[in-house]
Amino acid sequence: MADLDRRLLEEGLATIASSRERTGDLWHAHYGAGAIAAYFWVRENRLTALAAGSVTAEAKAMLRQHGTRNDQTASANERMPLEEAEVRITDALERTIGELHWVGHQAIYGAISLKAIRELEGWGTAEEIEQIAQLIESFERTIPGRSWVNTTVKEIRRMHLDENDGFPEILHPIQLSQLILEELGAFRTIYQAEAHHDLIGHMLTYGHALNMLYELGYVALFYKGIPPFLKMVKALRLGRHMDVMQEEVTLQSPVDVLPLTQAERSRALPHELEYWLTDHRCRDWYGGHVFKFPFSFYHHAKNGEAMPEIWENFRYIIA
Repeated sequence: MADLDRRLLEEGLATIASSRERTGDLWHAHYGAGAIAAYFWVRENRLTALAAGSVTAEAKAMLRQHGTRNDQTASANERMPLEEAEVRITDALERTIGELHWVGHQAIYGAISLKAIRELEGWGTAEEIEQIAQLIESFERTIPGRSWVNTTVKEIRRMHLDENDGFPEILHPIQLSQLILEELGAFRTIYQAEAHHDLIGHMLTYGHALNMLYELGYVALFYKGIPPFLKMVKALRLGRHMDVMQEEVTLQSPVDVLPLTQAERSRALPHELEYWLTDHRCRDWYGGHVFKFPFSFYHHAKNGEAMPEIWENFRYIIA
């Protein structure tokens, strides 16, 4: 990958770091995470030159609209040493990764930041690293997520894992990816409502974040993050086989309403050029998820056996 494209990592990190200061919320960091995901997705998958170029061009266009627009990067003397930066971010994750907060975004932001900083062999001033750590810590004591089918935030907070859930023992990333693929393939219908659509997508990214931590050498954080991740999967199962015509279906969401409608199906997959010829700008790159969902799904597909029905359901996540 050309050196120029490493700007996706640098500006992606800068966007994550400045997110709260610029917008006052947790979510602008999505665009930075999306840019970093674009870089690694191209690097770690076999794409045609045209498809790879399209992914990179889209990510750069997203950053032109939502990035920091700051061409200045910290010099070697200004940068926080790599080891110190990783310690500060992992300390923040240690505080927050043991609970389900906003469908795992503290893990998602933290893991992808660590992966990018490691790739760059160091990045950011002490202030910028502190901003990323504080972003992660700000998830402490926040809700599990805002939109749920057939359950509520209160019920999820009280939810416990038990033997009847049938979850396998998760000791390494391959096992986690295999579980995620099985869960994705088990859905009979993918609904457009954020309660169903984006939560399934975040099952991919949240699980991938835990796997990244393992691969970066933070095995204890991987293990600590498994129980809250499985709690989200357990909640998702409550809507897996529902009939939307039944009056018993419930939806708790500030953004979606009943009746649920089936999600649109993507004709092309992200490794195909046709997918990137779609106008993603008109939907604001799905807040960076147009890059994050493929990055995570293809990671899991390489770890496990992605059967045709799993690939088919994935098309409804990315349309």
